[in-house]
Amino acid sequence: MAIGYTWDVNTCDTKTVGSKSNVVHNVHWRLTAEDDANQDADGNNQTATVYGTQALDTSDLSSFTLWSNLTASDVQGWVEAAMGADEVTSLKSGLDAQISEKINPSNVTKTLS
Repeated sequence: MAIGYTWDVNTCDTKTVGSKSNVVHNVHWRLTAEDDANQDADGNNQTATVYGTQALDTSDLSSFTLWSNLTASDVQGWVEAAMGADEVTSLKSGLDAQISEKINPSNVTKTLS
């Protein structure tokens, strides 16, 4: 399988901390896996998605980035760091398993004729 992963971290909750406004403290994320080696019956790549929220530590704002300068890459890095490598790996493994189940289902429902 050639599975790629895409983060969507564009929706963020912000607050004012001290003199800084629009401090990102919570991120609504979505992680999508896409398998370009296996397609469904309609010819679309097999995909799986998981989503959630991740709280961010705002106690140290020494490297604060203005909202207008934030990129999705910045926020993704914060989310992955806050989750930790083991959790990110676990999420990706779960998505891989979902795609594998779509390709080779362990359970098939059939109807008697």
